[in-house]
Amino acid sequence: MAEAGASTAERISRRQVDKFAERRAELAEAALKTLSELGYARTSLREIAMNSEFSHGVLHYYFNDKIDLILEGVRQYKAVCVTRYDAIVDSATSARQLRSSFAAALAETLVDDGTMHRLWYDLRSQSLFEPSLRADVNTIDAKLEQMIYRIVSRYAALADAPVAVSSPVAYAMFDGLFQQALLHHLSGDADAARNLDQRACEVLDDLVLAAPLAHG
Repeated sequence: MAEAGASTAERISRRQVDKFAERRAELAEAALKTLSELGYARTSLREIAMNSEFSHGVLHYYFNDKIDLILEGVRQYKAVCVTRYDAIVDSATSARQLRSSFAAALAETLVDDGTMHRLWYDLRSQSLFEPSLRADVNTIDAKLEQMIYRIVSRYAALADAPVAVSSPVAYAMFDGLFQQALLHHLSGDADAARNLDQRACEVLDDLVLAAPLAHG
């Protein structure tokens, strides 16, 4: 009987933990819009509450502070981002197809999710000054690097050529290219996405030791 009672208590405890985690995820997702619009420095739990349907008390119950909330939201968003190109990689049957599909998807997310990417870059910059952010930022950054290298490696395999650079270098090149394009896009440059599409193709060619495919 004692064992059965303990087992029931454990199940109830697990359910409570799961419900708490689910509620945190829901609140963080709902708060992401405010976070992406205001940025790290201008965001507080009270500010998020004022711009959402949730009270300050509710947010404070589920999150220790704004860092806790921001990290939860960004973790969720980047978890989706790191799988964004999996279908493209898996379905590509030629280097040309992979290159054009990846570049187009990169340009699309620049436009559709620009403010969310802005929040990520803001958070990554803040981690230089805020030690409590660094572990999570480094984990997310590592996953993004792995995502890019999967794309580059698959492109090289389809092109029957070795990759010309290491994983950190490949990531740095695409990350820098995307951040630059994001700045232009948020500044009102109507050609930012089109230019990103073209330059992503060029960079992908530069990352493998093979004659580049004709752009088109």
